Amino acid sequence: MNKKDRPIGVFDSGIGGLTVLKEIIKELPDEGTIYLGDTARVPYGIRSPETVIRYSFENTRFLSSRDIKILVVACNTASSVSLDAIKNSIPIPVIGVIEPGAKAAVRATRNKKIGIIGTEATIKSGSYTRAIKAIDKDVEVFGLSCPLFVPLVEEGWTEGDVVTMITKRYLEGIKDKCIDTLVLGCTHYPLLKKVISSVIGEDVRLIDSAVEVAQEIKATLEIAGLKREQEEMPLREFYVTDSPERFIKVGERFFGQKIEHIEKIAVGG
Repeated sequence: MNKKDRPIGVFDSGIGGLTVLKEIIKELPDEGTIYLGDTARVPYGIRSPETVIRYSFENTRFLSSRDIKILVVACNTASSVSLDAIKNSIPIPVIGVIEPGAKAAVRATRNKKIGIIGTEATIKSGSYTRAIKAIDKDVEVFGLSCPLFVPLVEEGWTEGDVVTMITKRYLEGIKDKCIDTLVLGCTHYPLLKKVISSVIGEDVRLIDSAVEVAQEIKATLEIAGLKREQEEMPLREFYVTDSPERFIKVGERFFGQKIEHIEKIAVGG
């Protein structure tokens, strides 16, 4: 296969990475894509770094076997703890979600006070703080884990009294820090933008790194001369490690379109 015609590989711990895939397809509609959701082992956010790295390598091996031209680590947790190791293990470009989100946050802040919300593993890793301070050491960064947001979103609870109450409880501490920018450091969180904005205040800029990731992929492909030029229908494949039915049911809310060509596979062992 011509190198330009090879697909973009994307993996996530489950369904949330579809928000990243959605933006990739919006930015690069002619590119083929292969998405792997490790639904049998979700969530990654409560796992040890060693376990997340092992899972990430297994996902990478599978997508590499599909002859991809670029790998996107759509999971914030996996990007936080395993991105450098993955980059050193394969000969193609690897893009995570942390650095693009950090760049966008630094561009957006006016008072140099940025909040990060994410899973326990993402916040504990300090990856966003390091990425932001590498760009501007004077920025203050405040991290907060919000573990209940993922199950709420997957159940379709993205608004209402219960969701608002939980959001207020989580964000009350970070609200006191006078942040003007808040990074949604988990791929599920964009579906809660409305309630998060109403709680944190509409003057606080919300950063969804999926948009930034798509733009970075486009730039990377153009620089490498790997942008696809074919006009016929691009490849769209989906793989999961458990329950394709649930993935389709919940995932179509994240993806915003029909999910077809899905297959259950095993990546561990």
